[in-house]
Amino acid sequence: MAWRVVQLGDERWTISPAAERRPDAPEWQLALLFRAASNHARSFWATYPAASASKALLFARAEHIPDADLTALLSERLGQARA
Repeated sequence: MAWRVVQLGDERWTISPAAERRPDAPEWQLALLFRAASNHARSFWATYPAASASKALLFARAEHIPDADLTALLSERLGQARA
């Protein structure tokens, strides 16, 4: 189940959050999985500049990310992929 759905151009994208922590890092980092709704083969992971010692607090903070920020991150990543 998607956590969020955003529209970019004529494509709808589903977004799912995850928390990752590297072995040498004390905090969890927010990672987002972007999937094209019409083609799940078209997907990628992106880190979001949010970190916390608590996964629960990290996910709570993620709930407040504006859709405009998610769309901007998506647009940026797609632009880099085309370059």
